[in-house]
Amino acid sequence: MGGSDLPWQGDACGLVDAFRRGERSPVEELEATLAAIERSELNCFAHVDVEGARAAARTADVSRPFGGVPTAVKELEPVAGWPWTEASLVFRDRVASTTSHHVRRLLGEGGAIAVGASTASEFGGLNVSVTRVNGVTHNPWRHGRTAGGSSGGSAAAVAGGLVSLATGGDGGGSIRIPAGYCGLLGMKGTFGRITRAPHAYMRPNTVVFGNLARSVRDAARYYDVCAGLDPWDPSTLASTGTWEADLGSHDLRGLRVAVIPDLAGVTLEPGVHEQVEAAAEALIAGTGMVRVPLSVELPNLAAQWMVGNMATLVAELGRRWPGCAPLLTDEIEIGMRLSKALYNLDTAAAAEELRVQANEAMASAFEQVDLIVAATNPGPAFPAEAAMSNPDESFVDWAKGSRAARTAFAGAMFGVRAAAAVFPRLPSALLAAVAQRFPELVNMGGLTMISNVYGNPAVSIPAGTVDGLPVGMQVLARHHADALLLDVALAVERERPWPMIAPAAPVATAPRGVGEPSTP
Repeated sequence: MGGSDLPWQGDACGLVDAFRRGERSPVEELEATLAAIERSELNCFAHVDVEGARAAARTADVSRPFGGVPTAVKELEPVAGWPWTEASLVFRDRVASTTSHHVRRLLGEGGAIAVGASTASEFGGLNVSVTRVNGVTHNPWRHGRTAGGSSGGSAAAVAGGLVSLATGGDGGGSIRIPAGYCGLLGMKGTFGRITRAPHAYMRPNTVVFGNLARSVRDAARYYDVCAGLDPWDPSTLASTGTWEADLGSHDLRGLRVAVIPDLAGVTLEPGVHEQVEAAAEALIAGTGMVRVPLSVELPNLAAQWMVGNMATLVAELGRRWPGCAPLLTDEIEIGMRLSKALYNLDTAAAAEELRVQANEAMASAFEQVDLIVAATNPGPAFPAEAAMSNPDESFVDWAKGSRAARTAFAGAMFGVRAAAAVFPRLPSALLAAVAQRFPELVNMGGLTMISNVYGNPAVSIPAGTVDGLPVGMQVLARHHADALLLDVALAVERERPWPMIAPAAPVATAPRGVGEPSTP
């Protein structure tokens, strides 16, 4: 399947089957992977652990669920002994002293082989695939287009045929967004599904770990390995451990579905609405679901959500701020200054009120329907070098446009902080004004963010192309209905299978092999 001189071009479960049948070995697969990474122009790896991976391949236990599968680890997660930069020049010399519990499960119980760290946006703050420390990561469907973010390197590595499995994290769409741009399956589970330990911040309670997958069974098996309780993360949920075995067990007939491609009022680019509508109609017709009308009025809480999320970055930077500002991506620096100036108890109260409104709107929606279908991204992949997803002139462009503008912006934010001591409601009012005047600041992840805020599961499923680039159909469900979403994705995969790797990837294509038997 693809030849031993190339990395495996099927899904990770299929590679494990090939190992067990003796058709390939973990050692030869790793060597093919390392050679492909060396040849690749995607720039999707920030670090490659050649010797560590080779040592693991020599002792790989292929009886494990992902035994011997070369895997990329998103660089925002620590792996002991590896560089842990979080895609920032601020931490370019830092080395991790521990391994995240999520990755520990994947490599331990799962048996996967960690090949290297895949690129991400700085601190996971943007849905782009360019940083000052790593440069530009490209989309394997078309060089010069973004792979998305923040898990862009993982998506590019999997869709580009370099590895069949890669980890991801989703705090506002960071698994689903790159999955949509790169034609992969991107599952964001119910909040707490996979441990965030050992650094499990208790706010803003939006981040969920997972993976970028070529197939539904890969995503299900990933849950079998990585989901479950962890005393280091009190938000974690119990897991049955039978996610893959239970695939296909749901009767989808009669499920009520609302199709809202432009969820949250996000403006879609030409062709996206039609593509998502067509994919949704095919899913509904093929499964016997019932389409019902639904209006979901969601508050615009993105600005308050953005500045509130900066709390964890403030904790990480500590006393390095503001001295480290010149090392940060312009957009992250501006976000920090905005947050420092505009976040106080009144802003937090306004954000909490908006979050309650959002929760109530989603709860009401799921009393009326079982599933909501939306677009994953407003359009197909934008230019790879873009620092933000909106190509129009923006507030950020103005703020970083010149030394004078940057100085004026910093001064203005200092003034706001001083004024807030006298007028504590000023920051919240200014945030609302900024959101209205510069919508691009709050539009990134507008389609995906609500499921992080509400905490419900959502999956991005490949839904064809616009202008030759992938479009994702996002399906949302109630809390804890992860298994149902996997079966919805399975129904699409069986009837309209998507390519496992990008057609433009410089590697051999191969049959999908999804129907082949697979033993966990």
